[in-house]
Amino acid sequence: MALLASNSKWPTLPDYFHDWALVDVETSGLRPGRDRVLSLAVLTLDAHGRQTGEFSTLLNPGCDPGPVHVHGLTSARLAGAPTFEEVAPQVGALLSSRVLVAHNAQFDYDFLAHEFARVRSWVPVSRRLCTLALNRLVGPATPDLKLGTLAAHYRVRQDRAHDAQDDVRVLSGILRGSLGAAEQLGLPLPLLDCPPRQDYKPYVPKTPCAYRNPGRLAKGGPLVQGMKVAVTGDTQVSREELVARSVAAGLNMMTSVSRQTSVVVTNDPSAASGKLRRAADEGVPLVDELIYLRLLENVQPGQAKGIARAGTARQRRAADTPADATTAQRAPVPSVPAQRAATPTAPAAGEGQLLAGRRVLVLGGTHEEAVAARARAVALGASAAVNLSAGVTDVVVLAGGEADRRMSRIASLGLRMHDAGWLLAGTPSPTPEPAQSMAGRQPDTAEVLVRGAVIDLPDTDAAWTVTATWAQRTACDVDVVAFALDVNEQVPGDEDFVFYGAPEHPDGTVRLAMDGPTEQAVTADLERLPLEIRRVVVAAAIDGAATFSDVGAVEITATSGVGAASIARATLDAATTERTMILAEVYRRGDGWRLRAVGQGYDHGLTDLARGYGVDVSE
Repeated sequence: MALLASNSKWPTLPDYFHDWALVDVETSGLRPGRDRVLSLAVLTLDAHGRQTGEFSTLLNPGCDPGPVHVHGLTSARLAGAPTFEEVAPQVGALLSSRVLVAHNAQFDYDFLAHEFARVRSWVPVSRRLCTLALNRLVGPATPDLKLGTLAAHYRVRQDRAHDAQDDVRVLSGILRGSLGAAEQLGLPLPLLDCPPRQDYKPYVPKTPCAYRNPGRLAKGGPLVQGMKVAVTGDTQVSREELVARSVAAGLNMMTSVSRQTSVVVTNDPSAASGKLRRAADEGVPLVDELIYLRLLENVQPGQAKGIARAGTARQRRAADTPADATTAQRAPVPSVPAQRAATPTAPAAGEGQLLAGRRVLVLGGTHEEAVAARARAVALGASAAVNLSAGVTDVVVLAGGEADRRMSRIASLGLRMHDAGWLLAGTPSPTPEPAQSMAGRQPDTAEVLVRGAVIDLPDTDAAWTVTATWAQRTACDVDVVAFALDVNEQVPGDEDFVFYGAPEHPDGTVRLAMDGPTEQAVTADLERLPLEIRRVVVAAAIDGAATFSDVGAVEITATSGVGAASIARATLDAATTERTMILAEVYRRGDGWRLRAVGQGYDHGLTDLARGYGVDVSE
């Protein structure tokens, strides 16, 4: 396989010097652990972009190959191919001690991790680079960031789409071009740590309970399907069998106790376990194992989650007609103060779209000054950038911004630079495009949303992704999470809380992806979401004592499909003390779905936010 060079030279910055393993997989479906790899290609490069090895093969997964119309791999074609176990040593040798590179890298990495786990091994890489995430930072002049589109942009020939061997060859040219563009912008690479784990096990999803929680077990009453049951202490029947019989009966087995727990099973109510202490605090009833086994013999039918409760007229109106963009946001946790963010300066008559199509980066200033500058830019129709990219058209330099290390890059790119007065004092002048501006830049067509703004999602049969990005030089860790809520603004079950520890809902309808150290995304498959789910809330939380003033602005974008163009973007600024922030929500409206940019911040941490939505959080 000859390496097809792009017009870009390999970067010269030492920070970009790594040994690379470029990977592409074709699979029988979209869910790692359940679906299998059908075709695999690996191409290795040294730190200077020279090819050092390659490998490609079809694989016999021993299962239905899935969407043949996409990858063209029939069962007959795969019948004589090796199994993954047979090629695992060779693949592992190519990946070892290299940075794994893929387009939508979490997808390829997760599939490889599960294939290695099936043969009692692990992926021997410690870091990965996603070329999709890298190009979201670069912001090339392309209508979208799909593999074929980027191949054309970086002048890489593509012969056979969805062919692993050709795709990894194309990926090598895209990597070369992307690294060159990133070097021109002075971007640090979005390398994500993924250390080898010997304890990695194949994905075994928790079976979500199909019934609503009917509440507490009444004294002398029966068990009802959907009741939340916790078990503590020793049992005569093995714990595994007890859980299996309970799940088969339609009960929701929990590993902790909360105010929503229906009953706790214990043979020693005097034990000093954490579950029993919490049960006493919340007034949760206790039963012993013998009584519980008797109750299991006659569990009463529950209400399936897919059937909407009648509710009150007020609840139905609240679910079907949410407050519009001018209405104050609903706080999910009572008695928590609302965000104290700066209000955008309203544009004067006739100037609301003066900066339409422009993308403004603000450097320097205090946090409050930068917030005000970004808000003013958005009020004038521009979008506010959080990182330097090829899409930036204007740079506002506040006090201290002249010392920013990116200033030399900005000057060499010929971008328009302004002082604070350009935005904050009167109407900004229509500065002409500099002669040295980056050629071929396309206008940003995504709709710019202000805090509280709402748009209708055009394709409600698709999976929609809300991606959150923040400044690459952020020193603290930020975690993006999602809550799938019912008509009462509560999670129907703990599995409806998606976070770093449980990054996928058991039915796969809501997923969290981490494409880089400063970028995370939540995908919701709207067509497959249960009818009881009325709203998916996307939030961010800071780990530790830092606040969003240390992070700065968070930009969110909405897309449908891998690498698709964004249809909307919003830049959200919290004030100085917030540690959690509601970024966006996707909610039902009649037969369709809407997206709202929220930007609601709170001083408390993720634990309190989750409990406010009804998640059973262990201490």
